[in-house]
Amino acid sequence: MNTIIEYCLKKKGATKDYPFGSNPVVFKIAGKMFALFFEDKENYPYLNLKCDPVIAENLREQHEAIRPGYHMNKEHWNTIVIDGSLPETDVFDMIDHSYERVILKLPKTVQKSILE
Repeated sequence: MNTIIEYCLKKKGATKDYPFGSNPVVFKIAGKMFALFFEDKENYPYLNLKCDPVIAENLREQHEAIRPGYHMNKEHWNTIVIDGSLPETDVFDMIDHSYERVILKLPKTVQKSILE
């Protein structure tokens, strides 16, 4: 699980926040959420990530561990259960996609300042 947290924090301009208490850990870029990591002591941890709606639906159909976003807009967010059924590289790709979706919604000047 630490590799997921470390990966999120390696994204340019990413910050870690706890706006809802100690759980979840929220990762933001320019104040906008791109990932929420939930530790669950009784079940598998899970990760909420922003996703293109068409891709989100396809991923849900292909993988049992990917579901509509928990407590999020179900069209634009997925919840990924970290149960070992998905390769870590796939999870990292989904983190990249979420980060990129948020970056693209930021003003051009903010995008430039983050990505330089």
